[in-house]
Amino acid sequence: MNAEADRLSPDDARILALESAVLTGHTLKLMIVAPGTPVDLDALRTSVLARVARQPRALQRVEPATADTPARWATAEHFDIAQHVRRRAGTDCATEKDLRRTVSTLMSEHLDRDRPLWTLDLIGPLADGREAIAARMHHAMVDGIAGMRFLDEILLDPHEIPVHAVGVSASIRPPDHQPWWRLPEAVARELGRIGPRSPFDKPITVAREVAFTSAPLAELKAIGASRPTHATVNDVLLAVVAGGLHGWLAGRDALADVRAQIPVSLHHREEQSTELGNHDSFINVDLPLAEPDPLRRLDLISSQTRTEKKQGDAALLYELFHALGSDRAVGEFARRIAGSSREFSVAISNVPGPRVAVSVAGRRVEQLYTSAEPGTHHALRISAISNEAHVGIGFCTDPTALPGIDGLAEGVGRAYAELRGAALGPGIAPSLQ
Repeated sequence: MNAEADRLSPDDARILALESAVLTGHTLKLMIVAPGTPVDLDALRTSVLARVARQPRALQRVEPATADTPARWATAEHFDIAQHVRRRAGTDCATEKDLRRTVSTLMSEHLDRDRPLWTLDLIGPLADGREAIAARMHHAMVDGIAGMRFLDEILLDPHEIPVHAVGVSASIRPPDHQPWWRLPEAVARELGRIGPRSPFDKPITVAREVAFTSAPLAELKAIGASRPTHATVNDVLLAVVAGGLHGWLAGRDALADVRAQIPVSLHHREEQSTELGNHDSFINVDLPLAEPDPLRRLDLISSQTRTEKKQGDAALLYELFHALGSDRAVGEFARRIAGSSREFSVAISNVPGPRVAVSVAGRRVEQLYTSAEPGTHHALRISAISNEAHVGIGFCTDPTALPGIDGLAEGVGRAYAELRGAALGPGIAPSLQ
């Protein structure tokens, strides 16, 4: 193998180094499939095993760095598919509350570093005949978009249309075409506004608690299109989350706004599905929690993101941090500043998922959610993923730091209903799940 190609990239190595006794380092995709004959575990293992050869990282583990060599990907000897595709015991006839409890447990369990850093856990059947598949992938192996590509290659039934259009938005210029004279403005917008103490700056343990909700994708698009200056689906998502946070934080912390960090994918369209790893940056957005008008709240958010995307802030910051990273001490200092709880309070990601109906083992994926773990000084994490009909929103926290995460999911549902009513009129009641 090419030793240079198998080295962990600087981004992947940095993410791997964040893992600790209280940080597991992985992301989770939860697929809930339609009722039917229980998924045949042996058949699923056979199918996945036949496909993992297409994804080199699926058969590799991380070989730790030594004094002489950096960390690298190495073939895992004695690969056993049963260690990676398994049925979670004791979850048959489970309720949705049981499902959330099981997923919470999976989020708190570290992946085995002696094996490839991914697992697929079958959960259920649930009482209504549905089943769930919880896919965990270490963040050092994939970011959000790469993780969905990975699952498309090894798990989803074959389909003609790619899971999503791979590549950066047209509004994000390639880094080598960034006008560097805009860098000071980007730094001022994204990193130059130290805020008050975050309501989520709390010590965390390895305990995790998750909750989920979803909203119809077509309605989210319609809400955005209804504004005088068109708002994106992500703008609408942020406005809904802001409304939910306002109610959830009432009585806990009184803040005029909360600053959110929004990951931005910089994957390019010419990439192959086998190119995993991390290639993303971020922008920071003020969520106006104190604004009572849901439409005004959306317009304020949309105005910010429009400026940041037009000026190419995400790509500029990516190049800045990589330039600073040439000096390890300087790079680490810069990232500590950017990751401070005074720079942002909560990370909110939104990953494009399947654009058409997809299935696993012949069972249609009815709901799709994603969950990412909280971090040091950031005890709440919110992540969303789209499918052909819905955007699933996942909430993850340490319950010892921020209990009652299901209340936030319910609050976001109420905020969505309020925004939908204000933007589109009463019409058909919104169908949150």
